[in-house]
Amino acid sequence: MKPIISKDSVVYFGQECYTALNAYLEKANHSKIFILVDSNTHEFCLSLFMSKIEKEYDIEVIEIEPGEIHKNIETCSGIWNVLSELGADRKSLMINLGGGVVTDMGGFIACTYKRGINYINIPTSLLAMVDASVGGKTGVDLGNLKNMIGVISESEMVLVDTEYLNTLPTNQMCSGFAEMLKHGLIQDRQYWEKISDLSKLELEDLDQMIYDSVVIKNNIVFEDPTEQNIRKYLNFGHTLGHAIESYYLTHPERPTLLHGEAIAIGMIMEAFISSEELSLTKDDLEHITAVILATFPKVTIDKEDYQPIMDLLIHDKKNEKGNIYFVLLNTLGEAKYNCKVANELILKSFDYYMSL
Repeated sequence: MKPIISKDSVVYFGQECYTALNAYLEKANHSKIFILVDSNTHEFCLSLFMSKIEKEYDIEVIEIEPGEIHKNIETCSGIWNVLSELGADRKSLMINLGGGVVTDMGGFIACTYKRGINYINIPTSLLAMVDASVGGKTGVDLGNLKNMIGVISESEMVLVDTEYLNTLPTNQMCSGFAEMLKHGLIQDRQYWEKISDLSKLELEDLDQMIYDSVVIKNNIVFEDPTEQNIRKYLNFGHTLGHAIESYYLTHPERPTLLHGEAIAIGMIMEAFISSEELSLTKDDLEHITAVILATFPKVTIDKEDYQPIMDLLIHDKKNEKGNIYFVLLNTLGEAKYNCKVANELILKSFDYYMSL
């Protein structure tokens, strides 16, 4: 597959990943290489990756605990200290081998250590392949608030090798699929129709589906790298989805939701709002709802949780001057950003979801 070129990075696919990586490592002559993994990718992915490196380099592996709960400044501080103790300098390289937590946080650590060292993302989850590792957004959570601390700075390259997906649990695969559905909804109706019926898709279709998804995201990011306008489209489903994810993350009596599971709920609710506020038809709303629920079973949201979840919306990163803005759909494949929505309609979207 042809590499996808962004402003400051390149996304490589399949075996070409390692040809590009080895050429880069030989030319760059980094003083030291640090590979950031979590305990899962250390066990299941590191040996595969190491087998692809052709020459001997000074390499240190740094392992963290898996999960969103560890995506915070405290974990970063620990890694910054490890880097310092191991003699990392400004000519060092960080390779982030993992899912969205590892690529988001590893990128942020690299961008801030000694005011910035080079880094490479090697996503090992479907979510990271189609979303988290592409586009230069790095960062960590602030308490239960998603991705509140971070910078936008692209990696040297992103390597997408679907062999890493062989050990991924089904729920993690589905989590990434939510972002692929989102890409179709906001930008490409044909892509949405292609991937919306999983029963017609074969495993060998996955590489092309991932490639097409990255193309959609990259085209948006290329035009608006710092999210001043159309990059906001990528937040469809995330205004409510992030608030739901954050609320459930900090309430242990509620089920912990993966990112994609929460975004799936957010997309249904924000599609409902779109049908009330914009021109999205009821038929399209029903179609979106049916497709998402076919992969993501409904989650119970108690009425007593509606307001606490809504209270978290004020922290959404799209907000300006105290106003809460949504990304909504005019139709399948066409989005609109900076949409103000009345609280009453947001509450109705919860009722719509719970009525399904």
